[in-house]
Amino acid sequence: MVTLIDSLTKSPAELRHPEKANRPDTAVLRKPDWLRVRAPGSGQYNATRAIVKEKGLHTVCEEAACPNIGECWSQKHATLMIMGDTCTRACAFCNVKTGLPQPLDPEEPAKVGLAVQQMGLNHVVVTSVDRDDVHDGGAAHFAEVVRQIRLQAPGTTIEILTPDFLRKEGAAEVMIDARPDVFNHNLETVPRLYLKIRPGARYFHSLRLLQMVKERDPHQFTKSGIMVGLGETREEVMQVMDDMRSAGVDFITIGQYLQPTRKHAAIERFVTPEEFKAYEAIARAKGFLMVSSSPLTRSSHHAGEDFARLKAARLSKTGR
Repeated sequence: MVTLIDSLTKSPAELRHPEKANRPDTAVLRKPDWLRVRAPGSGQYNATRAIVKEKGLHTVCEEAACPNIGECWSQKHATLMIMGDTCTRACAFCNVKTGLPQPLDPEEPAKVGLAVQQMGLNHVVVTSVDRDDVHDGGAAHFAEVVRQIRLQAPGTTIEILTPDFLRKEGAAEVMIDARPDVFNHNLETVPRLYLKIRPGARYFHSLRLLQMVKERDPHQFTKSGIMVGLGETREEVMQVMDDMRSAGVDFITIGQYLQPTRKHAAIERFVTPEEFKAYEAIARAKGFLMVSSSPLTRSSHHAGEDFARLKAARLSKTGR
C-alpha cells in the first residue's frame, strides 16, 4: 500500500521522514494483480498484535509497512525490531522513521525474551534500526537480546537481521559470537544504485560482513536479500548472486520493491512472477542452499519454515 503524504498541511517535524519532506513527489505505479493482498484482521493476528503492544515492542512488520503482515501475524510470526523505532540512516526505500533516536532501553532484551516465550515461537527473527549514534552501533545490546531469548525461550531458534555496523570496530565480532542460528544482512540492491538507494551504506562493507560470519563461525547460516524493480539490470542481479556466493552466503531472497510514499524512491517497474522464477533457477544453479524469489518475498517471510528447509538442504549436501 502506498501512503500519500500531504506536504501542504504537515510540517517536516510531523512526517516520519523529515529529510524527504522537500523532495519532489515521485510517480506511483498501479499495482498489478499479483501484488494484491488481503487486509489483516484475524483473531490470531489481533492476539499477536496485543502481545507486541503489551510489551512495548516494535516490529519491522509495522514500521516498514510490510505487505505480508496479515499472513505472518495470523500464524504467530513477527519480526521484532529492537533499539527503538527511529533510524539514524535515511535510505531512499525504507519506511522506518528517521531522526535522532532515544537512548537504548536496558530492559528491552529481557522484554523481548519474555515476549518470545509468551508467543510460543519456534523461530524468531530479530532486526533493528541503524544506531550510528551508539559507539558500537548497538551490537552489545543486540547480542544481549539473543542471550535473553536463549535464556527465556531455549527451544526457539534465532535469526538476526543486522545493520552493517559501518565504522564500528569489533561490533561484527560481537554479533557473530552471539551465535544466532541464522545471520542475515541484506545487500538490498546492486552496487551501482547504492548512492541513490542506500547512501549511508557501502556495498563491499556489507559483503565483507557476510564473509566474516563464515570465517569466524562456519556453522552459522548466512542469508542476504535484494529488492528488484529499482532500475537494476538482469546482469547486475546475477553479479550480486556471484558476490554473495563468493562470501559464502547460504540463502538469498529476492523480492519486489514497493514504494512506501511519494517521497521515497520510485518503482521503475514491476518484475513479473515469471522473471522471479527465472532468478530462482539461476540462483539455485549458482549453488545457494535456499532461494526465495517472488514478488512478495521479504527477508523474514516464512522464516521458520525456510530455516527447517535450510538445515535439511545442508544435511543432504554435507551430511552434517
